[in-house]
Amino acid sequence: MTDQELKQYCGAVTVPDREIMDAARRRQAELAKPPGSLGKLEDYSIRLAGITGQVRPHIEKCRVLVLAADNGVTAEGISSAPTSVTLSQVINMTRHKTGMSALAHYFGNEVVVADMGIDTDRPIPGVLDRKVRRSTGNIAREPAMTRQQALHALETGMELAAQAAADGVQALGIGEMGIGNTTTSAAVLAALTHAPAQTVTGRGGGLTDAAFEKKKQVIDRALALHRPDPADPVGVLAAVGGLDLAAMTGAFLGCAQNHVPAVVDGYISIVAALTAVRLCPAAGEYLFLSHASYEIGYRIAAQELGQEPCLLLGMRLGEGSGCPVMFQILRAACAVMDGMATFPEAAIEDDYLTPIRAQDSFTVTP
Repeated sequence: MTDQELKQYCGAVTVPDREIMDAARRRQAELAKPPGSLGKLEDYSIRLAGITGQVRPHIEKCRVLVLAADNGVTAEGISSAPTSVTLSQVINMTRHKTGMSALAHYFGNEVVVADMGIDTDRPIPGVLDRKVRRSTGNIAREPAMTRQQALHALETGMELAAQAAADGVQALGIGEMGIGNTTTSAAVLAALTHAPAQTVTGRGGGLTDAAFEKKKQVIDRALALHRPDPADPVGVLAAVGGLDLAAMTGAFLGCAQNHVPAVVDGYISIVAALTAVRLCPAAGEYLFLSHASYEIGYRIAAQELGQEPCLLLGMRLGEGSGCPVMFQILRAACAVMDGMATFPEAAIEDDYLTPIRAQDSFTVTP
C-alpha cells in the first residue's frame, strides 16, 4: 500500500446511515418505557442501526482479532516480563487459556490471532502468519520500522477486518499481544497529542519505581530523537509505534470501510483507534469503547475521541479482554430495540408522558 492508496481508502469510508439512525431514534421513543431510561443501551442501539442499516439490528457472530508483535524497545528494560511471553501467550490464546480467550470461548466468540512481528522464525500453529519483520527497532535508538513496513501493517489490518466482514462477523474486537507495547502506545499517544510522556505513561504489566522512571525517560528520549509529526500518523507509527499498533489501526479503518462495529479494548487498542481516527475521522463513528483502562493515558485518548468507556471494572490486562464483555452489552442493546413492545403494542396510552417529554424530568440538581 502507498500513502496515496491509504488516502483514497480513508476517503472512501462513509458515515453510518443517518436516516436509519433517525428511524431507530423514533422507535426508541415509542418503546414502552420512560424516555431515556435504558441509557447507553439506547444510544448503542441507534448507532448500531446506522452502522448495520437495520432499525432493529442483530449481533450474533462476534470475533476478537489479536495482532501480535514484539517491540525492540524492551532492550531498554522498560518491561517486567521477558519478550518470550509474547510467543507463549499467543500460543495460549489459540488454546483459550488467556484471560481474553477464556472469556471469548465462554461467550461463544471467535478468536483470530495474527503474527505481525513476533521475534521468531518458527511457524505457530493456529496463528495467521502476517509477519512484516521480526520485532521492531528499539525506538530509543532507531525508528521502529520503515514507512513502507508501517503501511504494510496497516494494509494487513484492513484486510483482516475485511475478511471478518466476509465471514459474517457482526462485531469485531481489536486486541493485541506484545511485550513492551504500553511503551510504544504511550510514545504514539504523546506524539499525536503533544501530551508530556509522564501524563500518558503507566506501569503496564507492573514496574518498580526505578523501572517506571526509566520507562518515561525512554519515551522522552525516543520522541526527542525522532520528533514525529502529529499531522502524519503513519510517520508516527513508523518512528515510535509497533507492528501490532499499526495493524490494529488498519483493522479499525477496515471495520469502518466494511460497516462493522469495532470494539475498542484497553490502552493499546484505544491508541490505535485514535490513530485510525486521525487518518480517517469518519472511522470514529464505528468505535465502541469497552472498559476504562487502568493506564493513565487511556483517559486522554478517550477525550480525544470524544467518547466514554462503557465498563468500569478496573481492568488492565489488554489482549482484547474487554471485547467479549462488550459484545454482550451490544447484544443487549439490540435485544431492547428488537424485542421490546411499543406503547401501542403494549396496550398503554402514553399521553401521561407528554409533559415529561417536554423537559428534563429526570435530572436532580443538588
